[in-house]
Amino acid sequence: MIQFADEAIIEVRSGKGGNGCIAFRREKYVPMGGPAGGDGGKGGDVIFQVKRNLRTLAHMRYKQVFKARNGGDGMGSNRYGKNGEDVIIPVPPGTTLYDAETGELIREFTTESEDQQFLFLVGGKGGWGNVHFKTSTNQAPRTALEGKPGEVRRLRVELSIMADVGLVGFPNAGKSSLLDHFTNARPKIAPYPFTTKIPNLGVLHADSERDIIIADIPGIIEGASEGAGLGIRFLKHISRTAALLFMIDCSDDSCLTAYETLQQELASFSKELAAKPRIVLCNKMDTEGAEDRFHLVEEAVHKLNPEEVVIPLSILERRGLNNVREEILRLVETMEEQGYVGPRGVNKKNGNAQEKSDFLKSRSVCDVEPIQYPGSQE
Repeated sequence: MIQFADEAIIEVRSGKGGNGCIAFRREKYVPMGGPAGGDGGKGGDVIFQVKRNLRTLAHMRYKQVFKARNGGDGMGSNRYGKNGEDVIIPVPPGTTLYDAETGELIREFTTESEDQQFLFLVGGKGGWGNVHFKTSTNQAPRTALEGKPGEVRRLRVELSIMADVGLVGFPNAGKSSLLDHFTNARPKIAPYPFTTKIPNLGVLHADSERDIIIADIPGIIEGASEGAGLGIRFLKHISRTAALLFMIDCSDDSCLTAYETLQQELASFSKELAAKPRIVLCNKMDTEGAEDRFHLVEEAVHKLNPEEVVIPLSILERRGLNNVREEILRLVETMEEQGYVGPRGVNKKNGNAQEKSDFLKSRSVCDVEPIQYPGSQE
């Protein structure tokens, strides 16, 4: 848990525009040179950029303030100030931005391609130099504009890792072993509870054109919704998945109530998550008495959900794994036909669609009236 950063509070600041300059052209043999004060440079913007090689928000743990540079002040001889440098904040796919004060959803990075950018805060405009205020009746204006200030926002950044299928189960049910068998992930596997302490991702290669991403989260125990064990803080990482895999350990009698308990814990966290389609996997069928327990679990599951698929398997003996693989592919394909958008933003029916918040539309822009800028020189 210590090494996995999935939440952060940060402050972002766009740059202030540079001040306009009050100056006059003074050269030998050039009478009445006139105003020559340059404009200030634009302040830097705050930009978020998707980086698919990032997996956590650890880079925001030790740096909570991201500031763009201010624009440079205008200078004499009609020289403009330098534009401020933008600050670019990298985020992994699955990142969500909220206003830290109001909780307003600002942006979800779920379908963006690599290096795609989101302009969040615009830097302040540079102020005009006195060259802009010359008129037929005011040949030597001593007026310039200050640069407009930048914006400051506090954000709550949350990460939900992007996956097609989520693995859910009690500790030591065999979730990490299944992920290890099906995918290129190599999670830690050991015969003691809570071996998995952070979410793990793996890629199941369906065919030459298709991959399915599977997420394994730390084991849930009864009372997790109230904070028992590792709690349910990692359940948000499977909130966007197309389907769930319930892994049940049939090596002891606790399996008889496992399905209902898992369903209750998920419902306590999110009714939408609990309503996702799922496959029930009964693992450790190589142990004594597992066959009888499997039939009891299957009966209990079908009593609650008659159409639920229940598959017996033994990861140790590699039994039933082909059936699991085929059922996962079938279920994800069915969900895509119904409109599911996968981690890479691809959907067979609706294409790549993303909702955007009204945050940028609601921002107000204040115009600054011409003012006397006392910091300039003639």
